[in-house]
Amino acid sequence: MIVLASTSASRRAMLTAAGVAHEALPAHVDEDAVKAGMGDVGPRDLADALAELKALKISQRVPGTLVLGCDSVVAIEDGTLLDKPVSREDAERHLRLLSGKRHDLYSAAVIAEQGRAVWRHVDRARLWVRPLSEKFIGDYLDMEWPAISGCVGCYRVEGPGVQLFSRMEGSHYTILGMPLLNILDYLRTRGVLTS
Repeated sequence: MIVLASTSASRRAMLTAAGVAHEALPAHVDEDAVKAGMGDVGPRDLADALAELKALKISQRVPGTLVLGCDSVVAIEDGTLLDKPVSREDAERHLRLLSGKRHDLYSAAVIAEQGRAVWRHVDRARLWVRPLSEKFIGDYLDMEWPAISGCVGCYRVEGPGVQLFSRMEGSHYTILGMPLLNILDYLRTRGVLTS
C-alpha cells in the first residue's frame, strides 16, 4: 500500500481503478506561500516542487511508507499561470483567459520515502480550448460549479469539461492530474505491484 498526499477525487479514482491500494492524507500545503517564495520559476519546475513538498510533508508522518505527492500547473501560451479558481467569478475569468487559446498542463508526481524524494516524473499535455461564448461559460459553470473549484484550469475532462476543447495532445491520465503510467512502472520496480 502507498499513501497519496492528497484527497483529490480524480487522483484517488485513478489509483483505485488501476488496482493500487492506497490511503489518502491531505498535505495541507500553503501553495500560495510556496509560489511566492520560489520567485520566477517555470510551470514545470513549479509543479515538480509542489508535488515534492506534498510528498515530503506526509512522508515525515508515515515512516517506511511510499508517499505519492502530485501537483498540476496550467500555463497559457502567453506565459500566464492559472491556479485553482477561488470563486465562480474567478472561474469565469479563467475560462475567458483560456478561450480560443492553447495551454500546457504540467502534471508532476514525486514519491518520497523516509522523508526524502526517491522518484519523480513530470509530464506535459497540450490542450486547445475552443472559443467560448459567454452563454456557454455561464451554462457550463451552472453545471460544474463548485465541483471544479479544486481543478486547475476549471475543467474535468471526464465530464462536461471535455466540451471546452477542440484538441488535446498527451496522456489522458496527465490531463486528469497525474502521470499514472509512469507511477505504475515505478511501483512495479519497487515490488508494490506485480511486474
